[in-house]
Amino acid sequence: MASSLFLGAAFLVFAVRRCLTYLHIFQQEEYDGPRFFRWMAAARAFDKRATLPLLACWGAALAAPEHAAYAAWAAGLVLLGVAAVEDNPLRAAKKKLVLTARVKRILSVALALTAAYAVALALCPASPAALLPFWIMGVQALPVALVAANASLAPVEARIQQGFWNEAHQKLLRLAPTVVAVTGSYGKTSVKHILAHVLGCYHPTLMTPGSINTPMGISRIIREKLTDAHRFFIAEMGAYGIGSIERLCRLAPPDFAIITNVGPAHYERFKDLTTVVRAKFELAHATVARGGRVVLPAALLEYDHARDFAAANAGAVLLCAGTDVTAPATVGGEPSVRVLEAGQDLSGIHARLLYRDQEYEVRAPIHGMHHVDNVALAFAAACGVGVEPQRVVSALRSLPQIAHRLEVKPQPDGSVLIDDAYNSNPSGFASALDLLDLYRKAGRRGVLVTPGMVELGALHDSAHAELGARAAACADVLLAVAPARIPTLVESFRAAAGPDQLVVECADFAAARAWLAANIGPGDAVLLENDLPDLYEKKVRV
Repeated sequence: MASSLFLGAAFLVFAVRRCLTYLHIFQQEEYDGPRFFRWMAAARAFDKRATLPLLACWGAALAAPEHAAYAAWAAGLVLLGVAAVEDNPLRAAKKKLVLTARVKRILSVALALTAAYAVALALCPASPAALLPFWIMGVQALPVALVAANASLAPVEARIQQGFWNEAHQKLLRLAPTVVAVTGSYGKTSVKHILAHVLGCYHPTLMTPGSINTPMGISRIIREKLTDAHRFFIAEMGAYGIGSIERLCRLAPPDFAIITNVGPAHYERFKDLTTVVRAKFELAHATVARGGRVVLPAALLEYDHARDFAAANAGAVLLCAGTDVTAPATVGGEPSVRVLEAGQDLSGIHARLLYRDQEYEVRAPIHGMHHVDNVALAFAAACGVGVEPQRVVSALRSLPQIAHRLEVKPQPDGSVLIDDAYNSNPSGFASALDLLDLYRKAGRRGVLVTPGMVELGALHDSAHAELGARAAACADVLLAVAPARIPTLVESFRAAAGPDQLVVECADFAAARAWLAANIGPGDAVLLENDLPDLYEKKVRV
């Protein structure tokens, strides 16, 4: 009996630690059970670290039934040992587990179910050897317990979330700031950051921080942060399918909208770019329906839906002709912004913009040519909501770097880290390589560290092959993290590389960090291109 009770207690300690690990993923999957299970299947995230030694304990008990009690003691020690080395997602992750009230409720119910199971096994009169398979089943069933707990709480959560939604919506209507909503396949967080800085230089402005772009995330910011002093509220809006942005627009009705672009960043989720356009333009339709205006990149007019929208709502559209397109200077008489010339040096980006037939020289101390288009979109939006163009130019000169998005960080050892950890799209990747090449031309050795991109679907191999060849022209060393998932990038880099260029295959980021610690010095520039929270923070050690 003592050995069974010890095993039960050890199992509960293990369950607490492991449930936090799985909750970290479950939270990122928006508490969607089927999506969570699909991730588990794709990542093969079924427990092995505890299960394999527990199977060994079971085998030993079967081989020597007279010592089965010792096997139970050993199994308990195994579970405590695994719990002791389990990663803590509250601290040891870039995108940490957030202990919201909902997470606590799910965890409490899941642990209650688990505890009932453990008590039943611990008090069962059967021999420890006969019960060990059931303890192993309990280990494997912890993700199921979380999903079951969440399902049982669904009516409660629906009421709570509706209450939060109503409170945020009513507060927004009562305080009535100008709501600027930003969406796009990528670039939306950067445009939000740039615009919030420009508007914030002259008017109290609140933006949703980081990558918060869901109904509950936006509701929380409105409820906790919005005050009657704020003139502008900038909300990033994410699309997880058709209807996602429409729901967000009901929560925070937009007075002004920016669609940054449409691209393959979420190709795997939407399957085709036509569907992506429809999803993103829910924001545009909601904005013009309430008399607002929309900033659109001219490049979007290649899509029928965007072109039809711009033609039908010419007076509400501010078209922005960026670095890669030639577009008319106006749409239906409404002024727009055109990038006439652009470049970058080690101090940042610069551009010559045409707005209302007048040219403006713009400089911003951020890096990456893709940010020229982001700055142009923010320029158009700021002017569109009433800021004088020259004041926009002045504000951009003091623009802070955008965290983890081509953020240049000089290191104490004299090397330079180019932190592009939050990027995961072909355009941003290419822009990051151009910046690395700029440092190479200034005499530094260029080192690219990347596990590649995610959510490209059928474009995964071709996009990585193209970027591998481009990387060979911009980097001296490629540290390919988890190279088995990006074989075309590695192969195309090798094919285009010269004899002095090096490919280092790293099983994980720990191996890459070890190589960097041993090999990087004052003459190096290191580009960290996407550390894949979507892949590596979801690659739990089980």
